[in-house]
Amino acid sequence: MFYETKDHHGLPHDPFKSCVVPRPIGWITTLDRNGVVNLAPYSFFNGVASEPPMVMFASSGPASQPTKDSQANCEATGEFVVNLATWELREAMNRSSAPVAPEVDEMALAGLEQVPSRLVKPPRIAASPIHLECLYHQTVELPCDVPGARNALVLGRVVGIHISDDVLTDGLIDMAKFVPIARLGYMDYTKAETVFTMHRPVA
Repeated sequence: MFYETKDHHGLPHDPFKSCVVPRPIGWITTLDRNGVVNLAPYSFFNGVASEPPMVMFASSGPASQPTKDSQANCEATGEFVVNLATWELREAMNRSSAPVAPEVDEMALAGLEQVPSRLVKPPRIAASPIHLECLYHQTVELPCDVPGARNALVLGRVVGIHISDDVLTDGLIDMAKFVPIARLGYMDYTKAETVFTMHRPVA
């Protein structure tokens, strides 16, 4: 099949998010100006550079709340933390995606213990094996087809990385121990279970 994105696809559900898969989940912790913790998972998330290390998450808000709390807090305080979601934390990650009021602490709602960060103020999820402490860099406004809604790309510079010794083998991150989860389309997820190595060809 083929369809132009300006037209309807004719399928039961929009297939776009099932085409670009798997997408790692950036579980973002921020603080508002009053110090209230916000926690939200973002599947439009990835690393975008390595020198310096940079990450991005895309925040899409409806007309009723065009700027999501995570984005607003990043822009207001200049800091955020990416906690990587794992198979063992899948239910807590899902609970933290509930649409609650800004004053609700999603970390407490999901039954997660928090630990302090080293270089930024937002806390980390204690049970997550990998955390990226970030300084807010820039917001890039994206086109949005929904009147009053907003699509924005939030970029951050990674200034500190925590890796639990429990997921290391011979100094390398061991995916069999880490078991990160990723978003597919619809309500589907996957976990990293099969790993294969391919060396780049030498010219």
